Amino acid sequence: MSKLSKGVISALLIAVIVLSFGGGYFFGSKGQQAAGPGPGKIGEVWNIIYQEYVDRSKLNSDNLSRAAVEGLVEALNDPYTAYMSPQDYELGMTNLGGEFDGIGATVGLRDNKITIVAPIAGSPADKAGIKPGDTILAINGEPTDNMTVMVAVSKIRGPRGTPVKLSVLHEGETAPVDIEIIRASIKLISVMFEMKGDYAHIVLTNFTSYTDDELIPVLQELPARGAKGIILDLRNNPGGLLDEVVDIASHFLPADADVVAVRSNIEQITTHKVKNTGVKTDLPMVILVNEYSASGSEVLTGALQDYARATVAGTKTYGKGSVNVLHRLSDGSGLYITIARWLTPKGRLIEGEGLQPDIPLTQEGDDAIQWAIDYLNKK
Repeated sequence: MSKLSKGVISALLIAVIVLSFGGGYFFGSKGQQAAGPGPGKIGEVWNIIYQEYVDRSKLNSDNLSRAAVEGLVEALNDPYTAYMSPQDYELGMTNLGGEFDGIGATVGLRDNKITIVAPIAGSPADKAGIKPGDTILAINGEPTDNMTVMVAVSKIRGPRGTPVKLSVLHEGETAPVDIEIIRASIKLISVMFEMKGDYAHIVLTNFTSYTDDELIPVLQELPARGAKGIILDLRNNPGGLLDEVVDIASHFLPADADVVAVRSNIEQITTHKVKNTGVKTDLPMVILVNEYSASGSEVLTGALQDYARATVAGTKTYGKGSVNVLHRLSDGSGLYITIARWLTPKGRLIEGEGLQPDIPLTQEGDDAIQWAIDYLNKK
């Protein structure tokens, strides 16, 4: 079974505008039978409408079916469960590689608002001044009020060379600005590495199907570079593929250690353990996190924190502890639904809570990296 088909922790219903879902999903087709009147009552109302409604020109089965499904999903009041049109579903299924057309930013739903988690370095979004924490108020003049993340993504994405206009409220400001961005082809690089003196600064931007392959040669290079420690930078990392998170945790944790536990809706616990990757390091570590470190990055942070393998520094993480599946419906549309919660090896439930750092930091950017260097030097 491929990594993509084994399962994915979704990134706070974070949708990467170039990657469609940023976090991702499990692929699923099974489900429980509905309890209560459910389909019976829906079918009854459907039949009455088709038999008696006065304006027969409005009896479009596709529109009515979509509205019924959207109503069911909305009643759950779960920001991570959503109906996807056939177009949105295809967008999600066709963009799981490493190069895409888009603006190059990660978005999520925060306080019921479409919010930028992070622009990809050097992307059109980054060059246009898009920043973490920005709220997208409108897309091409259309307000985003009550807009799902997937719908927002489908409207922002588009062919390279074409423009999209976003009305953006920068965090901490009171007046929105209109920003026009020209979409481009974006190559997603998930691992960035630089030696900072005696210490390796490793940035993981997200967890794609290539992240572990990108990280392994970096770890293998560290002895020759004389590295005395690692600064693992997970700030603004929205998550991604669960298998990749487990693979990466396996480089740092002891054999047979638990990485994450997934608790289903019937309280069934599935535990994911360290794998034999063949590449291990016991170098001292600092993990840098912030409020936009979410889902998969919280899985990795929580595991290394529980085993006291790394010192976690920064601010409280996002708190995305939901696991989702993506079901393909008969008409090509999709249902993205929360099916489980994940817990750290010590059983901490992160959903809505986030992870507290071992050491809170007020420093940001390069100042936080320098703090980590100084900390490791003292250790």
